[in-house]
Amino acid sequence: MVSLPVYDKTGKEVGTYEVDPAEIAPKINRQLLHDAVVMYQANRRLGTHKTKTRGEVAGSTKKLYRQKGTGHARAGSRKSGTRRGGGHIHAKANRDYSYRMNRKAVKLATRMAIAGKIADSQVVVVDDLSFPEVKTRQVADLLKALSLTGKTALITTEGLNRVVYRSSRNIPGVEVLPASDLNALSVLRPDCMLVSKAALDQLRSGGKPEDSAA
Repeated sequence: MVSLPVYDKTGKEVGTYEVDPAEIAPKINRQLLHDAVVMYQANRRLGTHKTKTRGEVAGSTKKLYRQKGTGHARAGSRKSGTRRGGGHIHAKANRDYSYRMNRKAVKLATRMAIAGKIADSQVVVVDDLSFPEVKTRQVADLLKALSLTGKTALITTEGLNRVVYRSSRNIPGVEVLPASDLNALSVLRPDCMLVSKAALDQLRSGGKPEDSAA
């Protein structure tokens, strides 16, 4: 059982939150976490790399000079891959790097990542993450009060909170996601998770972090 301090928006400790990481994920499988992270990273690759083959290069196909009797090595056209301006011998082509893992495995990896963050004391709990208006200063002051300035952080809200999102998007290294949109990569990448009590309750109760493989 881990006892997490609960803070208010001024950084003052106002209580504790008891949570057992095993309640979220009974064990942590590093290989599964690795596979999930690699999948998300692969799915982000554009795969738009492209170079031309000798058949795609514009130019004459005429043989440069006769095959024999010149004293030089035989040569084909100017589009040959051995000549400057010619096509690539092993040309790169557009490629789709994306793939999908088993849905249950992906969801389990998300829960393992959350449990790992809790066990490593990288989760900061705030009693309330609501703000009256969109203002970057509010979130910046909260991060400063919690000694998170300069760190990468994932702010996790109970549901889609546009005010928190718009107030945080100009702060470098800070990402905002509702609890239902968490995935293994988004949880493991930042230095810490800043989560509201309501969002942590949602993750414990079955969590339902809807993990998409996109």
